[in-house]
This record gives sequence, structure tokens and C-alpha cells, in this order.
Amino acid sequence: MTTVHDVYTSAVTLDRVADPLLNIGEFSRRSRLSPKALRLYERRGLLVPAQVDADTRYRRYRESQLDTARLIALLRGLDMPLAIVADLVAAADMERVRVLDDYWAREETRLASQRTLVAHLRIQLAGEEGSYDMYEIRERDVPEQIVLAEQRHVLVPDLPDWIAAAGTRLVDAADAHGGIAGPMFVIFHGEVSEDSDGPVEVCIPVHAEPSDGADVLRREPAHREAYARITKADVDYPQILSAYQAVEQWLRSQERMPSGAPREVYFADWDASAPTDEVCDVAFPVS
Repeated sequence: MTTVHDVYTSAVTLDRVADPLLNIGEFSRRSRLSPKALRLYERRGLLVPAQVDADTRYRRYRESQLDTARLIALLRGLDMPLAIVADLVAAADMERVRVLDDYWAREETRLASQRTLVAHLRIQLAGEEGSYDMYEIRERDVPEQIVLAEQRHVLVPDLPDWIAAAGTRLVDAADAHGGIAGPMFVIFHGEVSEDSDGPVEVCIPVHAEPSDGADVLRREPAHREAYARITKADVDYPQILSAYQAVEQWLRSQERMPSGAPREVYFADWDASAPTDEVCDVAFPVS
């Protein structure tokens, strides 16, 4: 007669046959992960052995853990940080795709930015003053605008987040002042770097008149400006400095001078734009 003990014993035996234990050397070979990497992933809770001998600390893994180990090896081949690897491994199947897509979108943005920076450095290191051929410098007339504005002293590390937050506040306020009348632009009234804090002014053109009485409304004078159009990847600091230098060098070559503070004009939907999409003009008012 078959007993409960017999059924349990049979199940355990089948489990061991179907999913045998592998020593760390065999698991390392089959997973393409070094023993050193396996110990690191164990400490991080990413890939924990099925058994660890209490006395010898000898590690054994289940054969079924090979799929996870091989996935980790592939993800690390993308230079994916361990924290993101852990999120992806722990996620459900479709959520894993989202984690991967989000990571790679950030990597593509970073690589596109670095390509621009390398091009800028090549020009500097070769001593090719004025040869910023990657930019086409154009001119245009800008009419007078009434703008909602927010100004602040801010250093480079905090600049992107503040611009985004200030822009959101101004867009939300625009309906009360006739609605948005043009693209957002950011005026740099002083140098912004790791050591210099501007000030910087974020502006949203609106259809209202300054007589509406809002303290944040002001009149931006009509002017002519020279500008370089750049991609989303090029907006990152310090890559964007090459566009500023390109416009400044063009002005010198034309024997012309800026007549006002430089600015960045954001004419595209930032969130919907790819790293290679044009999103911004680096512009200088000119006389």
C-alpha cells in the first residue's frame, strides 16, 4: 500500500531528477558567470544559491536557476547597473520589457550626447577655431512678446530640474493670462556653471497685456537673433556649450556683437522627442 511518506519521497526524488543541484564550478561554466560574479550577485540578493553548506560554505545552485543567471549575464553585457538588473529580474514578463526599454532609451540619450561632446573636443584639441561645421547658424526676427516669467539664481546641477518645474508652473498659469502664445524660452542673464549661478529666467509667451497686473508678466522687446538648432541629446551640459561657442564664433566672423543675454528656445514636445530630434535653438540677440 502506498503511504503519504512514499508519495512525499517520490515527489522529492522526481524534483531532484528534474531540477538537479549543480556545484558552483558547473553552474559557473553553464551560466557563463564567473564564481566571483556569482558571489557578488549572492551578496546583492540577485542570484542566491539553492543550498549553502553551513560548515564549508560550499554553494549549490538548481539547474532551473540557469535561465536567470544567463539573463543576468546578457544584461551585464549592456553595462546595465546591478540595481536595474535586480528590478528587471524581479519584474513580470511585460514589465521586464518596459524596464529594458527605459534603460536603453537613457543609454541612447547619453551616447548621443557624448558623440556631440567628442566632436566639440576634437575641434578644440585640433585648434580649429571657428570650424563648427556641425551647426548651421541662422538668423530671424522675433516680435515683441508679453511673457510670464520666473527668475532664479541656480547652479548647473540643479538647472534642468528647476527649468522643468518653473516651465510647468508657468504653463499652468498661462490660461489665466490669455493662454500660451509661443514656445518657452530660457534667458541666461549671467553665466551658469558649477560655480556661477546666473541668474536664469524661464519665460512663457502669453496673449495677455502687462496691464493685467500680474507681477510675473513683462514685455520682451522685439529683436533680431542668430541661432543654432540642436537635438535633445545636445541639450545636456556640457555638450550644449559647443552650440553657444558656435554662435559666438559665427558672430565674431561677421564682426557683429550680441545685443542681449543668450537664450534657449524650446519649440518641441520634450517628452515625445527622441534623442536625435531637434528640440531647441541656442540664440543670441544681435544688433
